[in-house]
Amino acid sequence: MKKYILLLLLCAVGFYVHKYYGAKSILRIGVECDYAPNNWLEDHQTDTNFPLENEPGHYAEGYDLQIAKRVADELHAELVVRKVVWGDLIPALNRQEIDAIFSGMLDTEERRKEAAFSNVYDVSQIEYTIIVNKASPYADAKTINDFAGARLVAQKDTLLDAAISQIPGAVHLPPVNTVTEMLDMVVNNEIDGTVINFDTGQTYERKHKNLTMIRFPEGSGFSLDYSGICAGVRKGNTKLLSEINAALAKISRRDRQRVMDRSVSRAM
Repeated sequence: MKKYILLLLLCAVGFYVHKYYGAKSILRIGVECDYAPNNWLEDHQTDTNFPLENEPGHYAEGYDLQIAKRVADELHAELVVRKVVWGDLIPALNRQEIDAIFSGMLDTEERRKEAAFSNVYDVSQIEYTIIVNKASPYADAKTINDFAGARLVAQKDTLLDAAISQIPGAVHLPPVNTVTEMLDMVVNNEIDGTVINFDTGQTYERKHKNLTMIRFPEGSGFSLDYSGICAGVRKGNTKLLSEINAALAKISRRDRQRVMDRSVSRAM
């Protein structure tokens, strides 16, 4: 009888602690894991990467993850990471499979129809470029107009793919599902080039010695009307959006640059 009473007392204390002090919440995020230095996939655990909830034995690393961890810590939440293919990130968000997107996503008018977005957490303004083989006749291009006649590919459902339409005379081939696929096509000379974010391009240029990234002079490259990467949440979830923005505001520009520099280094 005494043991039974003791058990009831312990349960009551546990309920009190849970009710008045709260259990640690979870921030479950979706990440593509194929867009270094923002996010990529690893097959071994390190001191800085994060296990994937839906792919045991694999881990997510990159700038997006490190920023998300700082946000989760500020929210006193456990960070849980799910690998989600790019085209399913917003649908997964709205199916409530994830709470937020931290995956190199830009806040655009079209995407705002389906999700709400945080303030920009990127380090620098978004800039697009083109990656080609070093031996390509396009390697000496100075403007996007020099790519007239070039066979170009970008990732499906991205603004990278839409940007190809800015190049007069370019052969706009059907988009592919991942950044890895489009880079492989360049490496194997299946296409002349692929459109990519400048920061991402620098990372893959260093990883693939046969590739080079075109550095367009100011005014000679792509014209973009979006500025940076944001976190995505479900429309109407104003509480989480406000909390994320408050957490991001506490990460200084200097600290963000340090995080990005470390991510670039790890991506090598």
